Amino acid sequence: MTDFTRRNIIAAGAVAAAAAAANSAGAATFGNPDRPAQGRVNLSNPIAGQEPGPQNPALASQFPSFQDPPATDVAGMDLFWASFNNAHKRIQDGGWAREVTQADFAISEAVSGVNMRLGPGGVRELHWHQQAEWAVMTDGKCRVTVIDADGRPAVRDVKEGDLWYFPPGLPHSLQGIGTSGAEFTLVFDNGRASEFNTLLLTEWMAHTPPEVLAENFGLPQSAFKNIPVDDLWIYQAKDPIPPLEEVQKAVRSPDGEPEFEFTFSMGTMKPTRVTKGGSVKVVDTRNFPVSKTIAAALVTIKPGGLRELHWHPNADEWQYYLKGQGRMTVFNTGPRAQTADFRPGDLGYVKKSFGHYVQNTGTEDLVFLEIFKADRFQEVSLAQWLACTPPELVAQHTNMDPNLIRQFNKARWDILPA
Repeated sequence: MTDFTRRNIIAAGAVAAAAAAANSAGAATFGNPDRPAQGRVNLSNPIAGQEPGPQNPALASQFPSFQDPPATDVAGMDLFWASFNNAHKRIQDGGWAREVTQADFAISEAVSGVNMRLGPGGVRELHWHQQAEWAVMTDGKCRVTVIDADGRPAVRDVKEGDLWYFPPGLPHSLQGIGTSGAEFTLVFDNGRASEFNTLLLTEWMAHTPPEVLAENFGLPQSAFKNIPVDDLWIYQAKDPIPPLEEVQKAVRSPDGEPEFEFTFSMGTMKPTRVTKGGSVKVVDTRNFPVSKTIAAALVTIKPGGLRELHWHPNADEWQYYLKGQGRMTVFNTGPRAQTADFRPGDLGYVKKSFGHYVQNTGTEDLVFLEIFKADRFQEVSLAQWLACTPPELVAQHTNMDPNLIRQFNKARWDILPA
């Protein structure tokens, strides 16, 4: 080895050592407080961070925070990302559905979700569930029918941004109307509930003795000779859809309308909170009384905005991303912290009382739903909590100047900047 080569190696080693020391110092002063240090910033040799093995670039590119997590991520967590985008579709004449249940999304114990499309005239046959059904319209128009436990029916037409809620056991139907039909997402208040396993009118009638059907409905057995032996589930209606007023008149009961409205217009309601960074609309039993087991918030975050550091003390949070792109870090004891990325059609899940935030990482508004198996929306803001705690006490915990802590805002902003 020549002196020139030896000098080059020594110099290169010194540079690498200095870089490693700088990285370690940076990670120690601002980054993961646990050992060993986390994140690409800690690599002394960049080759160690390469991925020469088999890859699926199209898939990997959707998860930048999985591929290159921030140095503050630590340890492992249950996967809190899922998506309707890679859920299998069940397609029939009239529409389709795809679902994400706990069987696919292990962390999601409280609720399951179904994304469904009904073309113009497409019908989700008369049925009922053992679970409550909450839904949000994401496109088009839909006609819903339901009858309550006191025999009072309701027929309503809903549009994009509208909600419905059917308590457990109440029978109902759905039909796409207008020129484009309807797309919506259902949420059941049980993580194991499946849209593909419901109590269907056709199946019950097909498995009831004909003489019992005849006696029950006061008709001859011959009236039931053509009932389907297979379920309809989703089918294409052949007849024109009558006007809403005509249908409402046809089903009117002498007992009147149900006590509570089963539908709600979230799209037209005023935001519960508005800041420079975005807005939040909260829908729970305070403004949608029938929805006893599902509370929701529609969150809009403008580019560069932040859904502030917070947690929910009364329920797990199931998220449904509608527009834009975002990033969320979830914090748990351990400590454990993990960051994931979300796009339209994706689902997120945060366990009760786990700390988290959501950032808009795109160039358009980030819009998503927060769903809770609860009757009320509840939230605790980290900044508000610390602002309402004696400054000297907070200073002892954070090594911050108490005068800076006094600048924390005592109001809960939800979306920043305020």
